[in-house]
Amino acid sequence: MNAASRPERPVAARVADGDPRSKAVLEGPDIRRALTRIAHEILERTKGGHDVLLLGIQTRGVTLAERLAGALREVEGRPVPWGSLDVTMYRDDLRMRPARALGRTELPAEGVDDKIVVLVDDVLFSGRTVRAALDSLNDLGRPRAVQLAVLVDRGHRELPIRADYVGKNLPTSMRETVKVLLDENDGRDAVLLGPVPSDPAGGAE
Repeated sequence: MNAASRPERPVAARVADGDPRSKAVLEGPDIRRALTRIAHEILERTKGGHDVLLLGIQTRGVTLAERLAGALREVEGRPVPWGSLDVTMYRDDLRMRPARALGRTELPAEGVDDKIVVLVDDVLFSGRTVRAALDSLNDLGRPRAVQLAVLVDRGHRELPIRADYVGKNLPTSMRETVKVLLDENDGRDAVLLGPVPSDPAGGAE
């Protein structure tokens, strides 16, 4: 049985569209196809997905990790372990960001040692969240290998980090923000591209 908890679904489905000038660049069917493709790529690259452990980065990365685990199970006919990773205390910009509640780091009972860990996140931007995830993972054990799967890569890297699996490469400007909505968290599946909010902390990553 998986140790990670399913994210709580809102009592009433809400659509956190934010700025009305935002436009949807991916909708539900696009996201489902992207995750199905990533699942097949993981199986091909890891030669069947044996010893794969999916770790979703809080918050929406956890939802995506659970969905990927389901897609892998459908193809292979066996469960694929997944868990959650909170990287808040490992970020190098912690003092520059608004205070936020700590999420959960939950691992399957077998842990990460000698596993092929696939970190899962919604948006890859500067790379600082992934760097924090790698530091967090280092305190949890010693994986055989670490890979990265993201739904959207929007560019503008500040660190030498590259995703192994990408749902969509989305060229953006620094004057734009990317917001991923997932049904389990937001009541809708979509990727929205819009202007940077007046609050500079409102953008992704």
